[in-house]
Amino acid sequence: MKNNRKKYLSVKVWRSKKETEGFFEKFSVPFFESQTILDLVSWIQQNEDPSLTYRFACRVGMCGSCAMMVNGEPRWTCRTHVNKILAKSEDIEIAPLRNLPVIKDLVTNMDKFFEKWIEAEGVFHPTKTKKDKLPLIKPDTEKRVEVNNAIECINCGICYSACDLVSANSEYLGPAALNRAWSLLNDERDGAEDEIIDAVSRGNGCHNCHSQQGCVKYCPNELNPTFSIAGLKRKTTFSFFKKRNK
Repeated sequence: MKNNRKKYLSVKVWRSKKETEGFFEKFSVPFFESQTILDLVSWIQQNEDPSLTYRFACRVGMCGSCAMMVNGEPRWTCRTHVNKILAKSEDIEIAPLRNLPVIKDLVTNMDKFFEKWIEAEGVFHPTKTKKDKLPLIKPDTEKRVEVNNAIECINCGICYSACDLVSANSEYLGPAALNRAWSLLNDERDGAEDEIIDAVSRGNGCHNCHSQQGCVKYCPNELNPTFSIAGLKRKTTFSFFKKRNK
């Protein structure tokens, strides 16, 4: 895009104090080269309306705190360049992540997201104490290879927001929690295989996934939660028939 194409950008930002009550407020924001969506939000808060509420931390794509909806798609706003959005649309619309309750403006409440991790037994279950020597896990072992990508999740909520199954069924555990369960299921140090299998086998668990792969499409780290969920489906099915044949 040429420098003189547009000196100011038309930016619509969601304003609200509740999830169901709100509106898009329009701002005119100066355009700069190499500008990100997070830069736009920051400029509005610093120059137009200091009450605009949003969340961010690292600004370099490491923490995932700045995740928002940009023109209807979940994105890390610190890594989404304005030029990329303008290539498809003259206007820019910024909203809070979907599938999560809104606290205020662009900030969502992540409690439900992390509660589902606990529900999926996505917390480490140690088998040793701090006095014991930790086992060494070689990177080429079968279980370790299975979760090479899964362990890189940084809990940003992009996949959860992108998931149509979560939209249709708010009790569905979602791709992030199930991805975490899969990584622990393959962790030789974790001591709760039966508990994890039981947790993800329930009505709101892995077998709800229709493999639409919205989580794969939008994951900024290019992870594949659908692969992890498929692994859980295999593992839980095998466990079911094993118990049945006893």
